[in-house]
Amino acid sequence: MNRQEIAARIDHTVLGPTTTFEDVERVLREADTHGMNVCIPPCYLTEASEHDATPDTVATVVGFPHGQSSMGTKRDEAVNAWNDGADEIDLVINVGRLKAGEDDAVAAELAEVVAAVPVPVKVIIETALLTDAEKRRACEAAVDADADMVKTSTGFADGGATVPDVTLMSEYLPVKASGGVGSYEEAMAMFDAGAERIGASSGVAIVEGAPE
Repeated sequence: MNRQEIAARIDHTVLGPTTTFEDVERVLREADTHGMNVCIPPCYLTEASEHDATPDTVATVVGFPHGQSSMGTKRDEAVNAWNDGADEIDLVINVGRLKAGEDDAVAAELAEVVAAVPVPVKVIIETALLTDAEKRRACEAAVDADADMVKTSTGFADGGATVPDVTLMSEYLPVKASGGVGSYEEAMAMFDAGAERIGASSGVAIVEGAPE
């Protein structure tokens, strides 16, 4: 893939707890310049939608970062985000309910959010906290909920995207590899494992490391 092709598959991300709109503006400009998408906090969606930099896709997060909001709260967050200009929703799964074996409740919550918005929903399963069997159950819940993609990580657990996890997850749905992907070589390893999208705060470095 050349730079343009890779850029179109990167969600250039800023989601830290101290993120300011100045940080978001930088990401918007960098994404616009390089042809990337962005993933930004929901509180800045309205301002981002009025900004002169216009990335192709603006994603945001729901239930972030721990996934422990109620079903209704997650649904309302998603609807508000869509109304504020989000083109895609990255939704954190309830890891505790999954680990407790409450798979039907997990799938029902995901389905509630998916049905509430007319935009793609990516389900963040937080792979670093799950066994392989739990990862498969999380992906099955995302499939049952009619989600569009599964995503490896929030970036706030101890661990991010790995090649084995992307390979496993790609058996179920398109994968967004996120967490710890900081270079062109690392991004290509994820693409080769089956990832369709990369989420990274190092989007510029990834694109500029790619062949023209």
